[in-house]
Amino acid sequence: MGMMLSGIIFTVVYLLIATEKLEKTIAVIIGAFLMLLLRLIPFHEAASAIDFNVIFLLVGMMVCINVLSKTGFFEWIAMTIAKKTNGNPMLIMILFIVITAVISAFLDNVTTVILMAPVTILITQILEISPVPFLILEAIASNIGGTATLIGDPPNILIGSQARLSFNDFLVNLTPCVVLVLLATIAVIYLFFRKRWNITEQIKVRVTGSLPDLAIVDPKNLKRSLIILGLVMLAFVTHTLTGLEPGIIALSGAMFMVLVCKGEIDKDLMRVEWGVIFFFIGLFMLVAGLEYNGFISFLADKIMAIAGTNVFMLCMIVLFASALFSSILDNIPFVMAMIPLIKNVIISISHAQGVSDPVFIASHIAQPLWWALALGACLGGNGTLIGASANVVVSKIASKNKYPITFWQFTRYGFPLMVLSIIICAVYLWLRYFI
Repeated sequence: MGMMLSGIIFTVVYLLIATEKLEKTIAVIIGAFLMLLLRLIPFHEAASAIDFNVIFLLVGMMVCINVLSKTGFFEWIAMTIAKKTNGNPMLIMILFIVITAVISAFLDNVTTVILMAPVTILITQILEISPVPFLILEAIASNIGGTATLIGDPPNILIGSQARLSFNDFLVNLTPCVVLVLLATIAVIYLFFRKRWNITEQIKVRVTGSLPDLAIVDPKNLKRSLIILGLVMLAFVTHTLTGLEPGIIALSGAMFMVLVCKGEIDKDLMRVEWGVIFFFIGLFMLVAGLEYNGFISFLADKIMAIAGTNVFMLCMIVLFASALFSSILDNIPFVMAMIPLIKNVIISISHAQGVSDPVFIASHIAQPLWWALALGACLGGNGTLIGASANVVVSKIASKNKYPITFWQFTRYGFPLMVLSIIICAVYLWLRYFI
């Protein structure tokens, strides 16, 4: 009975989020409340399921980006690119895509598109062309780039924390695949857009005559914040040596940045997206209810029945299912539900194969499954407008500037590129882990 009720509650919450009938933070908090009200999980079990490493990492990185954004750094990057390309729309598009992907690998992709989108709109207005293709492709690039590292996309943060995977693990295993996906995406974009625009010389002069350095409004704090951000990145890379969790590193780095840049902690913390933070807290508790009542184990058994102990088949199921679900639903609750399921699958396969060596289990069973989930969930978000938070944010910014992006406009660009990226990921997983 408990398994059925917890499954119903989670499904209803999921549908409310997917259909946007209820704001997602409210939906998960009410769902967690119902789990506790119906005694489906004890409070101490639900509370202990909250992963504070994830919470601290999100808060810390949000504060860091807020401090850095005040200096005009991101506007400077965009304007410099436009000037260096002499107002060539094709080059501007490709370089904006690359820059967005690279920044999103190390910073939150939602924050990246929030900072890049207004500058993109400004430059396309100067060039007298529509910003819609640029904005859509930047959202897609942010999701691609965010897939490369532990901190680039919320699903990776969740997977890294729950599966005990380090920053370096993501860098070594996912970045090569992401680079291939990005190169393939750029090639398709070039073929599609190479003859689309014809910019007059008069318009090009407007861009080449711009002064990017004027975008930097606080050079002293820019240097200070970049140094601290660099140290935070270094600490992420070396955290296996120091033993410090990424969440503590990010939160401490944020406090040092506020201190050194002479910020106001109350104002900087007010700019943290607390709705997102409480969404994660509610989601941790909600999924804990599923796990506590055996719902996750039930699903794991069903998947095992389909693929047996064939790890490659399981990876393909996870990859394509993750991409499909993440293209039509928010990928965060999907990943939250999949994490305990995959943990159960790993244990079941290990027992079925009679394997007990933790090193062998990690390298031959666990990691290929985790990478399949990360690639499918992060890249699958490119399939439709509602597939990832960055997509929705970009569409809202575009609408505010009177450049509305429809669901089908985004899907026309995003879905084919998503399918291409998932096929590349499938080949990559096969060649790297099963040959």
